[in-house]
Amino acid sequence: MAQDVSCKRGAFVTGDSRGTAGKGELAGGPGFGTGDARASSPRRASAELFLVSFLVLFHELACIRWFGATVVFLTFFTNLVLMASFLGVSVGCLAARRGFRLMNGFAILAATAVAASYAVLWLYARYERLMIDVGGQQSPQLIFFGTDARVRDISSFVVPIEVVAGAFFVLIALAFVGLGQEMGRRFDAIPNRIAAYTSDILGSLMGIVAFGLVSVLQLHSVVWFGLTFLLALPLVRGRGWRALHVLAAAAALLVAARVDWPRGAEGTSVENTWSPYYLVSYKPGKLWIDVNNLNHQGMQEIGGAATAYRLPYRLNRDSGGGAFDDVLIIGAGSGNDVSAALLEGAGRVDAVEIDPVINAIGRRDHPNRPFDDPRVRIHLDDGRSFVRRTDRAYDLVVYALVDSLVLHSGYSSLRLESFLFTEQAFRDIKARLKPGGVFALYNYYRQGWVVGRIERLAEKVFGTKPVVISLPYQSTIRPSSNQRGYITFLLIGNTGSDVVERIRGRFAGGDFYWMADDRAAGRPRTAFGAEPPGGVDPASEGVKKIGPASVDVEGADRLPTDDWPFLYLREPRIPGLSLRGMAIVGVLSTLLLLAFAPVRSVRPDGRMFFLGAGFMLLETKGVVHMALLFGSTWVVNSVVFAAILCMILLSNVYVLRFRPRALRPYYALLILFLAVNSLVPMTEFLALAGAWKTVVSCVVVFVPVFFAGVIFAASFRDSRRPDVDFGSNIGGVIVGGLSENLSVVGGFQALLWLAIVYYLLSAVFGPKGVKGWSGSAGD
Repeated sequence: MAQDVSCKRGAFVTGDSRGTAGKGELAGGPGFGTGDARASSPRRASAELFLVSFLVLFHELACIRWFGATVVFLTFFTNLVLMASFLGVSVGCLAARRGFRLMNGFAILAATAVAASYAVLWLYARYERLMIDVGGQQSPQLIFFGTDARVRDISSFVVPIEVVAGAFFVLIALAFVGLGQEMGRRFDAIPNRIAAYTSDILGSLMGIVAFGLVSVLQLHSVVWFGLTFLLALPLVRGRGWRALHVLAAAAALLVAARVDWPRGAEGTSVENTWSPYYLVSYKPGKLWIDVNNLNHQGMQEIGGAATAYRLPYRLNRDSGGGAFDDVLIIGAGSGNDVSAALLEGAGRVDAVEIDPVINAIGRRDHPNRPFDDPRVRIHLDDGRSFVRRTDRAYDLVVYALVDSLVLHSGYSSLRLESFLFTEQAFRDIKARLKPGGVFALYNYYRQGWVVGRIERLAEKVFGTKPVVISLPYQSTIRPSSNQRGYITFLLIGNTGSDVVERIRGRFAGGDFYWMADDRAAGRPRTAFGAEPPGGVDPASEGVKKIGPASVDVEGADRLPTDDWPFLYLREPRIPGLSLRGMAIVGVLSTLLLLAFAPVRSVRPDGRMFFLGAGFMLLETKGVVHMALLFGSTWVVNSVVFAAILCMILLSNVYVLRFRPRALRPYYALLILFLAVNSLVPMTEFLALAGAWKTVVSCVVVFVPVFFAGVIFAASFRDSRRPDVDFGSNIGGVIVGGLSENLSVVGGFQALLWLAIVYYLLSAVFGPKGVKGWSGSAGD
């Protein structure tokens, strides 16, 4: 057996294959410049590996939350944080047999990264001429909401986001190198490779569960980092280094406390809460909410002001319709849209909001107290998931400024709201409308081509053109039109909808629609006509001139689908920003490998590398698939990740029990399942009823994970250099993560074909004498 061979070899080396330490030992003494002198029994090494794996997963999730919130605009690139953590662990594993002990510097490096993120935030908040450029957002290929808050001019000090992201990529990766080295050393110290891998998976699973508990309880970052530094302390060797660890941890916690509990003068004070999605910063004096340090939404009293929130209701009423009885609001936020619906006579309002903290702020502090009204039902859920599950029909469905400002997860480039703007999502809305019902969308869409794409999508699904309205008024919206500062409404109904056609008919005569403040009456003055209502100056403040806009849809050929849900990507190609990011990750990864890993004496394992690349794509597709079926909530994500780890544990048990040698059958079954999955559109799974949808989806997502786990576990069982093999596997994960960018070209189904390629390469590039495709996994 391979594990017996490992025991007979005896020596666990410190840089080459000639080491002379006893079984389970590492050469050297305590200190940052040396290794660990103490013998470690397999049982103790397993417990320590569990701890290290827990720390890696828990700290990785903490970093995704923290740096996405504190580093300006990194909220849109949290997959970069994930790649950095993978790189650090990979480099650390490859450096496991080197003489210096990197874990002693963990707290210092982690605290440096935390402090640097706060420094960037502080500088950006205080110097308005400092601009972080995110791919040219004045005329972008890919739109990121909120990144155009500062306009580039000759007086600005411009820093490309690539520079900021690259710097934090290195800082975060360095902090994980020590954890990776400890992981590699524990793998080396455990002769039974499957038992070691099982300890690793169990630790990772507990890390997910622990951070899930943190999210449920909405605990502050001081708690996350405090727990991480505390659990990492036993892995630090030497009294002096432990003292430095404690000091660095204290410094990091002080920075975290400054973010968690900011101070401010009366009227400008800030309440910070970590919701499961964001750092939510609420300013009670201004009734304003920021998320991840980006402007998000404000609460306002909906009364006599001519607010756009009331526009769909007023257009319907003044064109001859009655009040909307059943209203569904997706993206209800802190309550402005709900207030408008109630004031305009809605009989029932289903308010769907994904973030519980934002909803709680609205319930507590909104001036109109809309959530106290018995006509309102609150649903803390993903909007797409709610629409598919409800059996109610609605007179009006509203997409209310649904722009999440955060990625769905660190494993993909999807945003939290991506699946709301697809052909299939619009068909779900259509199915929930009453015969005369209306679907209203509005937002600051930033670019004319986005408006054109939504208009084409709505026309394709509903069979008729929407009424498009821009505030301030525009007669024409072209693809190249910069829509910064313009809010655009689209009103659409089923073919022949009397509401939409009545509104369209009133505009067809050349009339405009006017809305004017009337605070004394407690409601705005509104009317169709060539001029505003009597006595109102059309140029005065608080008067809105409203009319239909003609939309030029030239170039809006690729419409979003569940397989390609990229509304804000202009063309189906990898944007220059992403290409530069991939190049930067590649260069920086190479430099870190050269700096820490013994590249001249260690040869990465090709099979493990490509197994990692394939598995990352498999995991990404699984997360996206299950989010589409069951909602893009953090709970669904956590359950999916936990289920994947449980499936890997099951594959470990299978390998221990049945001891497979030939891997050809498992490769064949893996590739067969992946091919079938790639050929069956995800809409087919959505069409399944109830329990069948869950069962079939779990089969297509988790069964390939099982076969991939068997292949990995059987290969890892026979590893003679588990540190190198595991490091190679994680290095492959980075390549798989970068490959996810190809989804913007071919869609998520196409990623499965790339995963098949990677798995075939893993069979071809197995270690010498091992024929993974045609022969045995053993010697």
